[in-house]
Amino acid sequence: MIYILIGVALFGLLVWAGRRARPLLARREMKILAGSIGGAIVAAGGLLAASGRYLPGAILSAVGVGLVVIGRGAAARPAATPEDADVSEAREILGVGPDATREEIQAAYARLIRAVHPDAGGTSGLAARLNAARDTLLKR
Repeated sequence: MIYILIGVALFGLLVWAGRRARPLLARREMKILAGSIGGAIVAAGGLLAASGRYLPGAILSAVGVGLVVIGRGAAARPAATPEDADVSEAREILGVGPDATREEIQAAYARLIRAVHPDAGGTSGLAARLNAARDTLLKR
């Protein structure tokens, strides 16, 4: 019974750490950690089952397999490139879709820059973000 409690506590700790420590540990590292700990828990469950304690071994193995499945996709998925993130962020800033034409991008930029230009009461930081978004989408 103690092994089940340890497994549940460890799983809860991993979930809590994954939600709390995003800046500290990136998502990929948490998945790798979850997969590694899951493999150790599966091995411990197998040892319990081999020693005759089938129910705790099966439960521990099931928890371990769950952690391994969580960690399985850590290295398989390629990370998004900074260019993809920049383009999607630029589209979000200007409020245009992925199929926006050059004219639509220019129109959205002109509409927004009128509202946030420093001469119109806006800030230079907002104007700079709009300029960078426009340049990213138009590849200047």
